[in-house]
Amino acid sequence: MRTIPRLTRAYRNAKVVEIDSSSKIIIFSDSHRGDGSLADEFHKDRDIFEAALQHYLDEGYTLIEAGDNDELWEYPKFHHIIKANPEVFALLRKFHTKGRYMRIYGNHDMQLRDPEYVRHHLYLRLNHVTGRAEPLFDGLKVEEAVLLRHKASGQEILTVHGHQGDFSNDQAWRGSMFTFRIFWRHLHALGIHSPSSPTRNSFQRHKVERNYVRWILQHGTALICGHTHRERFPLGEDAPYFNSGACVFPDYITGLEIANDSISLVGWQVVPDANGYLHVAPKVLAGPRPLDDFHLRPDPKPHRRPNRSMDQSRKVEQASSHPSLL
Repeated sequence: MRTIPRLTRAYRNAKVVEIDSSSKIIIFSDSHRGDGSLADEFHKDRDIFEAALQHYLDEGYTLIEAGDNDELWEYPKFHHIIKANPEVFALLRKFHTKGRYMRIYGNHDMQLRDPEYVRHHLYLRLNHVTGRAEPLFDGLKVEEAVLLRHKASGQEILTVHGHQGDFSNDQAWRGSMFTFRIFWRHLHALGIHSPSSPTRNSFQRHKVERNYVRWILQHGTALICGHTHRERFPLGEDAPYFNSGACVFPDYITGLEIANDSISLVGWQVVPDANGYLHVAPKVLAGPRPLDDFHLRPDPKPHRRPNRSMDQSRKVEQASSHPSLL
């Protein structure tokens, strides 16, 4: 793996976004939006995702989609993805027109690093009722990394997808895409997934995460990733490694909220109210904790490597208060 030099390069080339106590940001990754077919892992969570987007739009949040948000390995025709998710893209368009939308590419939407591809596929969309092309993400620049920098403290938080240096998902991504497109896509419809992916292979996942932490400790910068589909939130003196999780779990999605100079891990799920009516609701899974808790200043006190999974962390912090999210 070449994770450390690749993350360093991403840091140096990152889009810098200044934040302060009034900033409100929601980070979602790994929604893997597809064409609505049986192999589409996002389809079952689409309504939850739409409800969450509407909430954050109404509350004035800026949305960062942190990679693998569209499944271009398995579905090469972007217009099929847009057609299968009209309300999602309508909401994303509203974030964009308000100047509150940022997009980071991952390994499963690596094509978005090509500005010409973005112009051709994302600037316009076809209205299937009128037959006319309409603006979608006109002028959008898709980044490899976004560096959040606090105006008052100078604290930095690097946000990337997290595939950097993961050989089969970075340097050899085209070969991996080919095997997914002709082989694994059809097995996904049967519920069978690639065992080599860090989302399914715990050894590979922990190896990737160890490299994340090594980079954090070497560079003194907090890190937000997706990629592994394993939500993470540091406990105590853990190194400041956060993971937004994914939006393809069986009945819920997860993301990271930044507001009031604090950060939280949140989940969204369909839940019944006292009268038995179902509605989509958020739940704080970890935090909020002040961003300053994760500011690695010069000569910082040593941070330990995380040694508990987020599943264990939730059991400690949430005491099984929401079993379906544990």
